[in-house]
Amino acid sequence: MSIVNRITSAVLLIGLVVSIVAPFTFLKPKPLATLDETESRAEQQPKKTHTPLKVIKKVEKPLHSVTLPNFSAIYDIPTKKKRFFDFMRPAIREHNNQLLKTRAKLEYWLEQTSLELGLTNEEQEELANLAKKYRVSKHNSTLQQLDELLVKVDMIPESLVLVQAANESAWGTSRFARIGLNFFGIWCYKPKCGMVPSGRNAGAKHEVAAFKSVDAAVKGYFKNINTHNAYRVFRSIRSQLREHNQPLDAEILATGLLPYSERGAHYVLDITDMLRHNQRYFSAEDTSFNAAD
Repeated sequence: MSIVNRITSAVLLIGLVVSIVAPFTFLKPKPLATLDETESRAEQQPKKTHTPLKVIKKVEKPLHSVTLPNFSAIYDIPTKKKRFFDFMRPAIREHNNQLLKTRAKLEYWLEQTSLELGLTNEEQEELANLAKKYRVSKHNSTLQQLDELLVKVDMIPESLVLVQAANESAWGTSRFARIGLNFFGIWCYKPKCGMVPSGRNAGAKHEVAAFKSVDAAVKGYFKNINTHNAYRVFRSIRSQLREHNQPLDAEILATGLLPYSERGAHYVLDITDMLRHNQRYFSAEDTSFNAAD
């Protein structure tokens, strides 16, 4: 084959190869997207908006039918204090009056028993009811029952009850005061006896007691202080003051309230501090409540 023919054949072969490959030489491979580019594209796309779910706060209905003053709406502190004390005072004063009347009866029975004059059947029945109410053993002699009852059946200074109510209920604004008329932080242990504390420890059974009236709440407080074993020291201090014909001083008696709160001594200091700073609200307090018999 001549050189011309070889060149021609070579040219034809190259042309054939070019004709086959040519269509693919203009196709560029699509580069893999980098992380930055992917994020950039994602940012360019319209974002889906999520409508936040509305949290519907459940309104807790009161467990009573008492119309309470809206203490939270009273911004003037002296006005709030006076309004709160005036609201609580009648029930406290009523229970103290009842206790002093019962105490006078017990003192008369003690005198009669000491003189060996005895009690009537009606008086004996009333004494038995009081012994049961105040957790005094029915197996004790009449004289022993009367002595024990006179330690338990006694008034509590009005000012002390008022500042404890203010302290425990945040001046009547706490959930337990508003929903269950519990101004004193009293617990109960039967299912559904009151309100479950939001911070109650796992496994705990106690609830915060609910009352139907302010009078019932105050009655529960007096029963707690005058019967529970935790307040034996309080009652002993009160009895000592009576024995020495001393006034039932609220600050002195407050020292017997160490078990009332887990805060112990700090709680007592808070109460005594409140007693001192709120003296002007107690000026109208019946002085006979603080005087010895």
